[in-house]
Amino acid sequence: MCRKTKMGLLATPQAANEHLSAYKLETSSKETRTSLLVKNFFEKHRTSRIALLLFVLLGTSMVIGDGVLTPAMSVLSAVSGLKIKIPRLHENCIVFVSCIVLVGLFALQHYGTQRVSFLFAPILIAWLGCISGIGIYNIFKWNPGVVRALSPYYVYNFFKKAGKDGWSSLGGVVLCITGAEAMFADLGHFSKLSIRVAFTAVVYPCLVVAYMGEAAYLSKHREDLHSSFYKALPESIFWPVLVIATLATVVGSQAIISATFSIISQCRALGCFPRVKIIHTSSHVHGQIYIPEVNWLLMLLCLAVTIGFRDIDMIGNAYGLAVIIVMFVTTCLMFLIITTVWKRSIFLVLLFVVTFGSLELLYFSACLVKVPHGGWFPLIFSLIILLVMSAWHYGTAKKQAFELQNKVCLDYLLSISPSLGLVRVPGVGLVYSNIMTGVPPMFAHFVTNFPAFHRILIFVCLRTLTVPKVPVDERFLIGRIGPPEYRLFRCIVRYGYKDGGRDSYEFENQLLMKVAEYLQQEVGDSLVNGEMSVVGQPSNLVVDAVMGSERTERSKKRVRFKEAVGADVRQEVRELADEREAGVSYMMGHTCVVAHESSSFIKKFVIDVVYGFLRRNSRRPAVALGIPHASLIEVGMVYHV
Repeated sequence: MCRKTKMGLLATPQAANEHLSAYKLETSSKETRTSLLVKNFFEKHRTSRIALLLFVLLGTSMVIGDGVLTPAMSVLSAVSGLKIKIPRLHENCIVFVSCIVLVGLFALQHYGTQRVSFLFAPILIAWLGCISGIGIYNIFKWNPGVVRALSPYYVYNFFKKAGKDGWSSLGGVVLCITGAEAMFADLGHFSKLSIRVAFTAVVYPCLVVAYMGEAAYLSKHREDLHSSFYKALPESIFWPVLVIATLATVVGSQAIISATFSIISQCRALGCFPRVKIIHTSSHVHGQIYIPEVNWLLMLLCLAVTIGFRDIDMIGNAYGLAVIIVMFVTTCLMFLIITTVWKRSIFLVLLFVVTFGSLELLYFSACLVKVPHGGWFPLIFSLIILLVMSAWHYGTAKKQAFELQNKVCLDYLLSISPSLGLVRVPGVGLVYSNIMTGVPPMFAHFVTNFPAFHRILIFVCLRTLTVPKVPVDERFLIGRIGPPEYRLFRCIVRYGYKDGGRDSYEFENQLLMKVAEYLQQEVGDSLVNGEMSVVGQPSNLVVDAVMGSERTERSKKRVRFKEAVGADVRQEVRELADEREAGVSYMMGHTCVVAHESSSFIKKFVIDVVYGFLRRNSRRPAVALGIPHASLIEVGMVYHV
């Protein structure tokens, strides 16, 4: 929605980014009356855009809450089957075994799913085969007539006879569909078609048969209601099924943990989550990532939930409420997508909203009754995560607004350089900032106090766009600042919110190659001073220089870069090679953001307390970007926002 409209608080497409293929691929259909009404409402009322962002972050927080509740619920329910065979087993033993399994699950995360994923399919096929086979066995043994439950008539008949109790039972029935909200994480491993085929042809039929078999058993053994799954098992296969069930819960938990990593990674890229370390565990599949801080925090919370609740029913109440809120938020957002992005008719929109929304509200109302019995946990947890995410987004936005308002005109800075005694030192300087025009206040502060900078200076601005990925050949937007003799450049590097890791040396290599290519292109195309240009695939000359040296040490890379640009290119490119050999330094701001003295108490609390705490305890920008410490220059400043 941020990409297509002005309904969000995230950055909308700017003129410099409109040529990207990611934007051109999306065809725009004719506006409908409904789409215009919805867009105008959000564009006119800023409070509605703030409310929409908070609503989205609420759903995101619930997904993260799923990452806590799913492993605890799944593992504890599987291990609790031990009490069927060992009735005298103390509850503490079951909790202890569950905790061991959970610790093992999270300890394996840093290896990545790629190394153990070959076990997932056999485990799940064995699990689905077990429950479907046991379901068929129970249907034929206890009550073959249970197949009539496939008729919708029995849904109506159930609510007619059960009344209010039937409505209340929906709070438990919702657990049958939990897990579906995390299917988006599977896109990091499989195609959409394979997920659809697997679910409709294998998973869904097996689950229906399994539930029918359990219902057939319960029709003859109502006293076994709370442990019907394990008690319905034939004696000879109890232990194998218990082992397979435990392994299946580990695989199922892995899916929601991957989903949590995925959504936090994208929130971080869009400035809605504190900086954390993202490790890509696979060089081939982008969606396979690992976040150490989040992993261990999830583990501690899972252990706390398992030890604190000790009751599957209470964890199930919390789990069901979290899942149904995620689904309802998704439905509401799909309403906006269908109206403003797809621009479908109002009748199709109403059909979708009424069908899915009414069902979800029915489940939601039943789950609300469970709030005193464990349902309070996802509400409290999601509010804490919501506070963290919204405070981080607010503080980051205020910091960027301050930099934009206090940027310095380069002409003014150069005009006072004689009085400062400004000198140029050998090397290449990369100045990181969040502004795309002018000089960042951090650099002006540095120069006025230490009047020297590198002979070649490149202002680098990293931007995360509201598109999933930006092709590498469209990523760099390069332009010159001032006359050629100043040797000043600006580079805007565009990333998508799903783009992978950013190796500092590889980035340095790419950036300097793009600048060299820009200098050659500048002569051929006669670019106007200050005009920025997208630099695509570099010439064979530069490619050979870098690709031929990728297998050597860094020092050799720089020498080959210098040799490659030899005498066949213009003088400026040779100077670039010489200065790179002299050394590349990175300059970043080490800012302290504080609320202005005249600010309200709430703003001071959010900026000084919450945002300040998050900044002090999150990864520093240089660490997050992988910038070598020996080449880093940090400039301290205080921002009064």
